[in-house]
Amino acid sequence: MSNLPFLFALAVLVAAALASIAIWAPRRLAVKTTAVACTALFMPLGYAGFSDLLSRPKPVALEWWLGQADEATVLGSQMHEGKSLYLWLQVAGEPEPRAYRLPWDKRAAEELQSAIEEAQRNGTQARMRLPFEATLDRREPKFYAPPQPALPPKDLAQPPAQVYQQPGQNA
Repeated sequence: MSNLPFLFALAVLVAAALASIAIWAPRRLAVKTTAVACTALFMPLGYAGFSDLLSRPKPVALEWWLGQADEATVLGSQMHEGKSLYLWLQVAGEPEPRAYRLPWDKRAAEELQSAIEEAQRNGTQARMRLPFEATLDRREPKFYAPPQPALPPKDLAQPPAQVYQQPGQNA
C-alpha cells in the first residue's frame, strides 16, 4: 500500500508528459483535444486499477522485487483444486505479509497440507523454501515444518539460593 501514491504520481507524470507532447505537436485541434481527454480518463482508470490490484494475490512468477528470498513463513493458505494454491506469506525482512498465487500442483498441495499439520503438532508455522524460484528440481519439498523449538537449558550447576538472616536472629 505504501507504494501506491508514488506509483500513481509517476503514472500521472508520464501521462501529463504525453499530453504535453500531444498539445505542442503540429496537429489539428481535434487530435489535441482527444489526447488531453484520453489523459484525463487515464488518471481515474489508473488509480482504480492500482487500488484493485492491492486486494489480489500476486502470481509468484511476477515477484521480482523479493525474487531472491530464501524462504518465507506460510501464515495462511487456501487450495482450489485444479486451479491455484493461494498463500499468505511473511518474507524475512519485510514488514508486511503478502498474498501470492501458485499454479495448481498436486504434489505441492500435499506438501503444504502435511507441513501445516506437522507445524501445528510442533507448535511452529509452516515454511516455504525458495518461494519465488521456478524450479523443476523436486528433490527437496518446497513446504516444510520446522522442528519444535528447544526448551531453554536448565542451569543445574547453580547453588541453591541462600536465605538471608537479619542480625540478631537465631536460626
